[in-house]
Amino acid sequence: MSMPLLQPHEGPIPGRHYLASTVDTVTWGWLPAEGAAPVAQIGSGETITVDTVSHEGIMEDQGRDPVAFFGQFGIDPGDVLRDAVDIAAGHPVRDAVGDGPHVTTGPIAIGGARPGDVLRVDFLELAPRAPYGVISSRHGYGALAGELPPLPHPDFVPDPSDPANAGSVSTFCRASADLAGSIAVPGGRELRFPLAPFLGLVGVTNTGATPLNSVPPGPFGGNMDVKDLVAGTSLYLPVQVDGAGLFLGDPHFAQGHGEVALTALEAPLRATLRATVLPAAESRALLGLLRRPLGETPEHWIVLGLHRDLNEAFREAVREALRVLADLYEVPTEIGYAYLSAAADFVVSQVVDDVKGVHCLIRKSDFGAWT
Repeated sequence: MSMPLLQPHEGPIPGRHYLASTVDTVTWGWLPAEGAAPVAQIGSGETITVDTVSHEGIMEDQGRDPVAFFGQFGIDPGDVLRDAVDIAAGHPVRDAVGDGPHVTTGPIAIGGARPGDVLRVDFLELAPRAPYGVISSRHGYGALAGELPPLPHPDFVPDPSDPANAGSVSTFCRASADLAGSIAVPGGRELRFPLAPFLGLVGVTNTGATPLNSVPPGPFGGNMDVKDLVAGTSLYLPVQVDGAGLFLGDPHFAQGHGEVALTALEAPLRATLRATVLPAAESRALLGLLRRPLGETPEHWIVLGLHRDLNEAFREAVREALRVLADLYEVPTEIGYAYLSAAADFVVSQVVDDVKGVHCLIRKSDFGAWT
């Protein structure tokens, strides 16, 4: 069964509010800065549906023409998203070296949000917008930078604006309505794998008038690439500026823990979220002193460690997990350290975003009788 195409403003839009990605509502390669005019405003506890756009298929090293790019894989022009076409054609010229790749939609102002509060983002529905996506490997990037992809490569698309990037290899993937992805393999074979859509980039606007590059995540959230934050989960973000300035992007159909090539299966999503402001006193009672993003699933707390050094990212995840155990469950540090070693899972979120990520999964049922 084929997956439906969700063009802007078409198909089911479950949220109370709707935000399309247009040249006027996105930043490409940069995150919204403090003082940026909101592109949408919603009340605390309200829902919004946002049509996100993937950067894969519109990048400069892919020709910045999604109709032509996807056409080489047999995609009819009418099956290419109009917003992707418009952004590729209408966005100002980018610095392919200095700009990040992500198309970021926002900022969204949340009524009543103030610095010191926490914004809870509930991921209600993450619906694929197209029956295809792209995994890209770019020379000089990824877990095996300098090894893969090998040079020379017959499928390289040269990027003369970036001397470090001798070329890019983009792997086209199809997606079916039963949430399965497939990659063509030589010999007429097909490699199939399950899809689990999520947003790789979600955050609140950071302080300061200078926009931040979209690649490195930070205490404000951003490009964290935590694959566990699927529909039915939540993300808590410490509010930095009035109105919070929520933004999102980098939609994925699937990703493995680690995301070892430069990208995973990047593809557009229609994301329906609920954004709720937790005032400082309420959030402190619920979450302790939250200084960085915290995820929640029905089964786990998701604690993040972020650092340019992967070992240090791991250490930060351990320290933050100890803080969560102490603040939420009053577990002494030494006991918490032992518990984490015996019962918690630490996994690599991603190794490709300059700032690396490790996250810890703390099983909530272990403390079920305590609350």
